[in-house]
Amino acid sequence: MSEASNQRKYPKVGAKSTGSIPPSELIEVVEAAARAGAEVVMDAVNKPRNVAYKGLADLVTDTDKMSEIAILEVIKKNFADHLILGEEGGIAGDTSSDYLWCVDPLDGTTNFAHCYPSFAVSVGVLFQGNPAAATVEKERWHYCFFMCRWNLLGDLCVGIPVHILLLLVEQSLLVTGFGCEHNDAWNTNFELFKEFTSISRGVRRLGGAAVDMCHVALGVTEGYWEYHLKPWDMAAAVLIIEEAGGVVTRMDGGKLCVFDKSVLVSNGAIHAKLLERIAPATEKLKSKGIDFSLWYKPENYVTDL
Repeated sequence: MSEASNQRKYPKVGAKSTGSIPPSELIEVVEAAARAGAEVVMDAVNKPRNVAYKGLADLVTDTDKMSEIAILEVIKKNFADHLILGEEGGIAGDTSSDYLWCVDPLDGTTNFAHCYPSFAVSVGVLFQGNPAAATVEKERWHYCFFMCRWNLLGDLCVGIPVHILLLLVEQSLLVTGFGCEHNDAWNTNFELFKEFTSISRGVRRLGGAAVDMCHVALGVTEGYWEYHLKPWDMAAAVLIIEEAGGVVTRMDGGKLCVFDKSVLVSNGAIHAKLLERIAPATEKLKSKGIDFSLWYKPENYVTDL
């Protein structure tokens, strides 16, 4: 399926404008903020960790907090009036701003705590609710890096070239994730995990949403899905996926916004086939009364959603 066909069938999530701020200026700050966080993270690699629990299996380290502080310092220095949503610090800034920065200072904290090499820093900025610029930085180099221009044609990639491979589900390597709560959505996804393992080349569970989605953009894997992500998990990566020529939707097939509670991304060619199994499973959860309303939107934050 061509990129043009994907655009017609699945609505795009990327912003059509960066507003009053030139794209080059916005992406420069996105890059600088992510690099500041990555420097903190990489400086802490192979050093003792002070690990605490936000939930039964939801970890946080001092590195998460220090990385977020470094990221926010860069953002506030350049855009003092912008709104920021950080995984660790919550909401800060002007809720009337058109711009919302979604910051995951350490995507894959459990991996980091165990020295498992799949973690990253994710920084995305929304303009009126839609991703406008993003970077996901892994280790000391850019995993992938994109900006969204007015016409979505002037894409910029730094580091590894992004590409999309067109394959069948049977030829695909897929990835999913499981949240900390072992609830109905977790059980449903476990069944999907088994289903797709039986018909694809395999399904991986690596534990870092932004990294997992960037693997799809790079053509390393062909699809990724997960329930109950947060805006900071996906705000950067969904734009990278889309601008690489892939497709982004909710798990019921509807248009995604970063405040949604489910996400499905793919290379585009296999998206419809993934939805044949994933969408009915998601609708069944809805019929049970599972809440799929928007996870969170800051009060007074103006969007075009």
